Amino acid sequence: MTLTTMRIIEAIREVPPGKTASYRDIALAAGLPNGARQVARILHSMSRSERLPWHRIVKADGRIAFPPGELRDLQTALLRAEGIAVNDDGTIPRAPEEEA
Repeated sequence: MTLTTMRIIEAIREVPPGKTASYRDIALAAGLPNGARQVARILHSMSRSERLPWHRIVKADGRIAFPPGELRDLQTALLRAEGIAVNDDGTIPRAPEEEA
């Protein structure tokens, strides 16, 4: 496993229950300003083996990346179980202080 991969995995693990982060947030935390796609690849290939909280990672605009269907429904259910509001269209409403 590369050092970059380990940094991304650690950044994903640091997202606490009840919170979300974007692919870009994770990339920046791992020191990769243009690494959002790499974060997505690691989530796709290593979420299960590394027991990553994949469901807490969303797009920068607050939308779930999966299209409507089984995976979006699963992510929505997991987020809601942690107390995160998710609209039926897969968006996470932003708190007023985040909009400023």
